[in-house]
Amino acid sequence: MATVPSVSYSITVRLEVPAGGKAVSLLTHAVENAGGVVTALDVTNAGHEKLRIDVTCAAKDADHVQAIVDSLGAVEDVAIHKVSDRTFLMHLGGKIEMQSKVPLRNRDELSMAYTPGVARVSLAIARNPEDARRLTIKRNSVAVVTDGSAVLGLGNIGPAAALPVMEGKAALFKRFAGIDAWPICLDTQDVDEIVATVRAIAPGFGGINLEDISAPRCFEVERRLRELLDIPVFHDDQHGTAICVLAALTNALKVVGKELSEVRIAMAGAGAAGTAVLRLLLAAGARNVIVCDYLGAVHLGRDDLDDSLRWIAEHTNSEGYGGDLRGAVKGADVFIGVSAPGILTGDDVAAMAKDAVVFALANPEPEVSPDDAREHAAVVATGRSDYPNQINNVLAFPGVFRGLLDAQADGVTPEMLLAAARALAAVVTSEELGPNYIIPSVFHPDVANAVAAAVRESAGGRARGFTEA
Repeated sequence: MATVPSVSYSITVRLEVPAGGKAVSLLTHAVENAGGVVTALDVTNAGHEKLRIDVTCAAKDADHVQAIVDSLGAVEDVAIHKVSDRTFLMHLGGKIEMQSKVPLRNRDELSMAYTPGVARVSLAIARNPEDARRLTIKRNSVAVVTDGSAVLGLGNIGPAAALPVMEGKAALFKRFAGIDAWPICLDTQDVDEIVATVRAIAPGFGGINLEDISAPRCFEVERRLRELLDIPVFHDDQHGTAICVLAALTNALKVVGKELSEVRIAMAGAGAAGTAVLRLLLAAGARNVIVCDYLGAVHLGRDDLDDSLRWIAEHTNSEGYGGDLRGAVKGADVFIGVSAPGILTGDDVAAMAKDAVVFALANPEPEVSPDDAREHAAVVATGRSDYPNQINNVLAFPGVFRGLLDAQADGVTPEMLLAAARALAAVVTSEELGPNYIIPSVFHPDVANAVAAAVRESAGGRARGFTEA
C-alpha cells in the first residue's frame, strides 16, 4: 500500500453541481479531507443551473479511492456521474502498436514493399543470411520474453497478466533507445519448452530480453539460450539490476569516501537479482561480502545449498559467518537489499559502520523504511520514485540493447556490463554528486546514449559468448 497518494491510483470523477453556491469550492476540500490530492479540476459543461465538473485526484490505494468518492458524494447537491481509473484508461487496447515505416500510397509502392518486389530481398537474404540485419527489422528488434512466473513482485500471475508489463517494457525500449521491442508471453513454465520456443523465434530478432522468469529456472534458461543463439540474451531482472546497483554504489562510495575493495557489504536476497548483483560487484573489485537469504547467511557449512547458493558460498563470507541478516548488517559499510519488505529497522541501520550506505530495493515496500534509514545512513537508495536515488532498470536496459544492436553483438560479456555501469555512474558529474543524487534520473537525456556508447565500445563490433565472472 502506498503511504502517500500516488498517480498509480489516479482517478477522474465526473460530477454535476449547482452553478451557484459553494459546491465547487467544497469539492477540493472533500478530497483533501479524505486524504487525497487534487491534481486537476475541469468544468466540462456549463449551464445556468448546473455545471459538469471533472475532478482528478491521486489516492493511496483502491480502498482510499472509494473513500474519496464517498467524500465527494457526501457534498450537498453533488451528483456523481462516473468514476474513471486513469491507469486502466491508459491501458485500454494496449499501450503499443505497429506502424509501417514506408508509404503504401499506390500500386508501385505496394509492389516494392510486398509482392513481387519483396521476393528479390528474400532471395538476397537466402544467399547471405547476414543481410537480414541490414534489410529487415532484425537490426533494431528485441523480443521481451516472459513466462509470467515472477512479475514485478506480484509472483506467478501467468502470461496473460504479465502482458501489460511486457507492453510497458516495449514502450520503454522505444521511448529511451528507439528500439522496436515485442512482448512474447509464453504459456509454459517448462525450461525445455521456453528454450525451444525462444530458439525457434530468434531469427526475427536482434536480441532477447528475458523478463520476470523466476529463479532458479531463469539461470538455466539464460545459460542455454546463450549457448544456442548468435544474438545477445540479457535477463534484465538479473543484469539490468546489477548494472544500476553497481553504478549507484560507485557514486555512493565516492560520497562517503570509501573504496569498493575495502568496504564490508551485507546483502539480502540470493535469487536472480541478488546473484547477478553479487557477480558484478565481485567483478568490479568487491572483496568482503556476506549474502543472506530467508534462512540467514549463505556459507559452506549449510546443508541446503543448490548450485547457485554453493557458488555464492564459495565466493563470499570467507570467515563462515552463520548468523542472521541483522548480525551481518551490524558493522557493515553497505547494505544491499533485493529481497522482502520490512526485514530491517532503523536500529539495524544505526548499528552499521559510520557513513553507511543503504540500498533497500524491494518494491513497493523496501527492506527498511527509507525515512528510518535516512536517520542513520549517509546515503539511502530505493526502487521507489517518491524518494531520492531511485534504482530503476530503465537506466540500463535501453542503452545496453542499443549498444548491443549497434555493434551487432553475438553475446553479452561481464566487461560490457561493467562498462555500462561505469558509464551510467559517470553521467552524474562531480558537481552534481551528493547524498541525494548518486544516480541520474531515468529522463536524463544522456543516460541511454552514454550506456550504449560504452557497451558498443566494449563489444568491439562483434562479441561472442559469455563467461561468468
